[in-house]
Amino acid sequence: MNSSITRLLPGLKWVGRYNADLFKGDLTAGLTVAVMLIPQGMAYSVLAGLPPIYGLYASLVPILVYALLGTSAQLAVGPVAMVSLLIYTGVGAIAEVGSDAFIQLSVLAALGVGVVQLVMGLFRMGFMVNFLSHPVLSGFTSAAALIIGTSQLKSLFGVDLPSSKLIHEVWGAFFQNLGGINGVTAAIGLGSVALLMGLRAWNKKFPGALAVVVLGTAVTGIMSLNGQGVAIVGDVPQGLPSFGVPAFSMASIQALLPTILAIALVGYMESIAVAKAIATRRGYKVVPNQELIGLGAANIFGSFFQSFPTTGGLSRTAVNDQAGAETNWAAIISVVFIGLTLLFLTPYFYYLPKAVLAAIIMVAVAGLFDAKEMKHLWLTDKKDFAMLAATFVATLTLGIEEGIGVGVLLSIIMVVYSGSKPHTAELGRLEGTRTYRNLERYENATRTDGVLVYRFDSPLFFGNSERFGDALREKIEMRDDDITHIVLDAASIHSIDSTGAHALETLIHEFQEKGIGVKLSGVIGPVRDILHKTHVMDLVGEDHFYFDVQEAMESISMNGQSKNGSTTMTHSAAQANGKS
Repeated sequence: MNSSITRLLPGLKWVGRYNADLFKGDLTAGLTVAVMLIPQGMAYSVLAGLPPIYGLYASLVPILVYALLGTSAQLAVGPVAMVSLLIYTGVGAIAEVGSDAFIQLSVLAALGVGVVQLVMGLFRMGFMVNFLSHPVLSGFTSAAALIIGTSQLKSLFGVDLPSSKLIHEVWGAFFQNLGGINGVTAAIGLGSVALLMGLRAWNKKFPGALAVVVLGTAVTGIMSLNGQGVAIVGDVPQGLPSFGVPAFSMASIQALLPTILAIALVGYMESIAVAKAIATRRGYKVVPNQELIGLGAANIFGSFFQSFPTTGGLSRTAVNDQAGAETNWAAIISVVFIGLTLLFLTPYFYYLPKAVLAAIIMVAVAGLFDAKEMKHLWLTDKKDFAMLAATFVATLTLGIEEGIGVGVLLSIIMVVYSGSKPHTAELGRLEGTRTYRNLERYENATRTDGVLVYRFDSPLFFGNSERFGDALREKIEMRDDDITHIVLDAASIHSIDSTGAHALETLIHEFQEKGIGVKLSGVIGPVRDILHKTHVMDLVGEDHFYFDVQEAMESISMNGQSKNGSTTMTHSAAQANGKS
């Protein structure tokens, strides 16, 4: 297959070398994921506030498109709980849940999410997801797990509860209406939860969700439990989804924009995390920006066939991998099986109890609550724990989109704060070596009288240039000897902007006026170029740049009598001017 074609359509790279062994693994995995996705897709569609059939629609075209454009051979794309919750809360704030307008806006959201992800991929903006740090994502998903579980109380127990994004309101109403619980519905719901957990403990590969759906539907239909107040799915349309361009207006796009951005960001984060983990274990690489393109195109084309937003799912991907998926073609096998279900099997879902779908959702999202990570951060990093806790509380008390917003804001603040308060160190030489290390960490490191060796562990830019000078002056003041030379170990300064260069120039002037010589070591090429353009190199002198600290110190020891630091550079240091 032509390399240019496979770059555009990575899923076609298997054409020409596909064989029976690969097909065997893909067939098993494809059927296994389809059996898992059918009940899950319907359940997540209900969670999103949509009719169950839309979960099956979302399990067709998006999967096919990603199979052609995605770079992960095992990622299982489709409806996921987190995205469904974002649809329910975001679109539900604009239109009545379950209404025709709600359905249309949900499909439009898929188009919007696809466009955002596709643009991010084309412009290589995958780095933007780095602003959603792991502690923030963990806090958000843990809170979302509680919100999702709470949202299913109504269906699980057959009790009338108000719709609210604040879980304390829902739980309060639940306890006030305990007398209104439908006993038969509660028995089906709790029994389904127990059965699902038992089957999972017995064999994780067993299609427990499908078994519970079949059993619950059969019992409800045979015993006519819908006549006893058990809510059922009812008529499920038969046939494949029809083609249509989502109806939209600027007003609806503007109203949906916060939800679209949240789904695009969170959906990609969930997808790329699991895709990278499996790819690393299997010995290949996923391409982040191509993943954005694949997911974006999947959502765009899916919206033309009545799909709500989709992304790669954690649990299904794990099952796909464990079941033996070798290539993207496993996903196509899943689509064929789901398509056959839409064509011939949907009438059999008529008596499916909504309590069973609620049970599937609750068991599926239980693993999203990350108590292990909370405990780990509490013991190892209180700062990250505080970010996790703040995002968790904000999501529970303010809402889903607001929680994500708080998390992203906290992540950006921490990036800015860390950049403005970088680590600095005074270095000393390790006895018997040419190596210089932090005096505070190495007991056998010794300083040289009259010389301060200073290391700044960060890029030097406008956000920390003041810190750069203040920390250096502070270390000079802490010394009990007269400083005649300063050696700046710049190996950790991998970039410098105009503000940083100006701050360095000001400091050099300041020290030179005090008769203190300044030497720089380990300056990398790009930083050296900036110092040359801003004339800092002329101020210091090209002969004051060295490969490492030891060379700078040797030049001082040879010419220690000159307080202005005028020295002759070594041959290797001269070479460094052009090559470092």
